[in-house]
Amino acid sequence: MSSTLPVLALLFNAFVWGVSWWPLRTLQAAGLHPLWATALVYLAALACLALLMPASVRSFLRNPKLWLLAVAAGLTNICFNWAVTLGDVVRVVLLFYLMPAWSVLLAWWLLEERPTPLALARLLLAFAGVVLVVLPPGAPLAHLTRGLSWIDLLAVAGGFCFALTNVFLRRFNQTPERDRMLAMFCGGFVMATAGALAATAWGLANAPPAPQTGWLLVAAALALAFVAGNLGLQYGAARLAAGTTALVMLSEVLFASVSSVLLDAAHLAPRMLMGGALIVLAALLALWPRRSLRK
Repeated sequence: MSSTLPVLALLFNAFVWGVSWWPLRTLQAAGLHPLWATALVYLAALACLALLMPASVRSFLRNPKLWLLAVAAGLTNICFNWAVTLGDVVRVVLLFYLMPAWSVLLAWWLLEERPTPLALARLLLAFAGVVLVVLPPGAPLAHLTRGLSWIDLLAVAGGFCFALTNVFLRRFNQTPERDRMLAMFCGGFVMATAGALAATAWGLANAPPAPQTGWLLVAAALALAFVAGNLGLQYGAARLAAGTTALVMLSEVLFASVSSVLLDAAHLAPRMLMGGALIVLAALLALWPRRSLRK
């Protein structure tokens, strides 16, 4: 039982993010662009956290290094939410889960952790999976970039920013968890609001519609789910080995795939399945060094 609750908490967080595309698309159908939806949801979540943890607000404002975490987490959310709202859900989630590959490069650059041969093998596996997911059948490898849509680029950028977020979390691990949590939600609100204002000014997004009870309830429910999911992540990750946490969080791919296929929001072609298997395998290989060290 000592590990059951933390695992369930992590599974809940993975479930929230795995099915978040559905309420986001519901908000978009009501006329709320994904950027405006993200800003509204994170404003509600941030207001709850600020009321519950006023000391963390002061700590965040006095700690400039947490602003870096806020920016990285905010960019992660706007890229992922925008992409998963408009694109093929499984394709977006798979491209987003290049995150472990980016982590190798970012840790090498920012943490001076030289990649091991296994880490380089993970990079090759992950990018081979991208080729299968993105490259049209029969097209030469030189046409890889032609197979990438702007939604794909958003998903890849989201995964990169998520990897950067994780690197900052490790770099600032002496900072209280609640301060880091508030920084991530603050970044989600500020970056989404800035992005929504810019997109609206450039004609890429419509202004938010007049408030209506229906979509306001959906936004409030999604905000509560994100807060609860983040609490689950904090609870589970603090009580389980890092490798176990990473393994459980991969269930997000399963939740996203099953829900999107059932609701006809994704198309599972054979090449996507094979590419997805390589990307997931690359993520699973990230656990190998940790397990070896514990033996």
